[in-house]
Amino acid sequence: MLQIGLVTKDKLSLSASDWAQGGVAAAMDPSDSPTLHGRDTLRVGAGLCEPHAVDFLVQQAPHQVNALLNMGIDFDRHSSQLALTLEAAHSRPRVLHSADTTGKALINTLTAQLYQRTNIQVFPETFTLDLWLEPQQHRCQGICLISQGQIDWVSASYVVLATGGGGQVFAHTTNPALSTGDGVAMAWRAGAQLRDLEFVQFHPTALVRTGAPRFLISEAVRGEGAHLLDAEGHRFMLDYHPQGELAPRDVVSRSIFTHLQQMSDQPEVQRSHVWLDLKPIPPEQTQRRFPQILQVCREWGIDALQGKIPVAPAAHYWMGGILTDLQAKSSIPGLYAVGEVASTGVHGANRLASNSLLECLVFAAQLAHLPMPVMASERSEREQTGIAISALVLAPMDWEGQRSQILAIRQQLPPLVWHSAGICRERHTMQQALDRLQAWRQEFEHLPISQMLRQLQPGAKYTVSLPHPDAQIRLWAETQNLLDVAFLILKSALFRTESRGGHYRSDYPETDPNWQLHTLIQDQCWQTAAIEH
Repeated sequence: MLQIGLVTKDKLSLSASDWAQGGVAAAMDPSDSPTLHGRDTLRVGAGLCEPHAVDFLVQQAPHQVNALLNMGIDFDRHSSQLALTLEAAHSRPRVLHSADTTGKALINTLTAQLYQRTNIQVFPETFTLDLWLEPQQHRCQGICLISQGQIDWVSASYVVLATGGGGQVFAHTTNPALSTGDGVAMAWRAGAQLRDLEFVQFHPTALVRTGAPRFLISEAVRGEGAHLLDAEGHRFMLDYHPQGELAPRDVVSRSIFTHLQQMSDQPEVQRSHVWLDLKPIPPEQTQRRFPQILQVCREWGIDALQGKIPVAPAAHYWMGGILTDLQAKSSIPGLYAVGEVASTGVHGANRLASNSLLECLVFAAQLAHLPMPVMASERSEREQTGIAISALVLAPMDWEGQRSQILAIRQQLPPLVWHSAGICRERHTMQQALDRLQAWRQEFEHLPISQMLRQLQPGAKYTVSLPHPDAQIRLWAETQNLLDVAFLILKSALFRTESRGGHYRSDYPETDPNWQLHTLIQDQCWQTAAIEH
């Protein structure tokens, strides 16, 4: 049996999956089929899905749902039948849900299972700084982490990154604060192949309220019948797409963005959002399906049953990531990736709603087939002989100045990326942002703490001499990761000279058939790669 260490940089329960509202897509109804599910996925992916990966996903979907049901997950039902809802760009109702807190139900179910396993040890509030590579064979042999003021190196036969996306690189995002692109940044620095990082899905409907986080108003609300209205009460989405509110997410987000830009005669406050009207849905249905959304709206003074919810697009999901195969393997031996951090090929240029939790389940399940490891002799020797402990000394006065510089970058970076690589992009603005970003990256690299942490010796242990050392090192590391992620997104968006799916360029507004290619990144090299048919 594999011995597993589960490292989480925050509490175990806190994750983007825990925040997921919509559900899990699977062909469970007799009128549906994996073929239809696959067809919808391919259509929304705008020509960049890998057909073999999509087929694998949709064929495995019912098995994974049945596995969850056997674990006791509480999906909503109509009498004894699973309740299936329709979401944008699905041709059939196939989304299983648990009210509007499906992610929480999923995480609670899996956590209960986890604590019954004696071979799994959880390391909460432990930050992973980097991957640990074996220098000769370039195999991933573990990780470098900080916990309780100690930087240490932990050996592992396999390392699985399940670190989620990087929504915090944008000023407006539905992602939790911990979504800082850590896994993608670590893998890139280690030399792994990445793919399609320009493709970011902007969710059309996030709550807009002064002081409130961009709380997600689920796709399922529009699936149940809610309408989008402008300040004049006009249902404008039908002007942009025949499917109206149920058009693909990139279309709805871009339509809202465009419509708001055209309302130049309206006061600025009215140009910051549109309205989501829930009145077309019967009130008892809204109360049953969306209790969390109604509660959050009430907390911010909005009665969604009687009025309308102010909404605008926000960064939501990263389609690109670490290139992986059907077994979740990356290009680095010993390194695996699952979930939003991975590029499995199932999402293409635009993810179909509720395929993300499904992707996590399907590809994580493949890790059950990992062979039992044989411990390397040098690893055994190292563990037996022990490693000297050194002090990583940072004078508090000196650190405060560096901390101020890091915080300034951290605060200025998300608005820069939002304005340059958000819903609409163009070369000049992106190049200016990239120049500014490169200056920040150089400033960051010259910080004494950056130079000190770059010189850590693999295998050695260090004690960090600072007040609240874990929080301070995490601030430094997350900022490094966000700088890397911003660089990767901007370079990738500049590289692709067309518009497709979640990537829209106003200077190249059309989809170019010659660009039906993946963007492949390794180190400082950007190139194209063909779809595998």
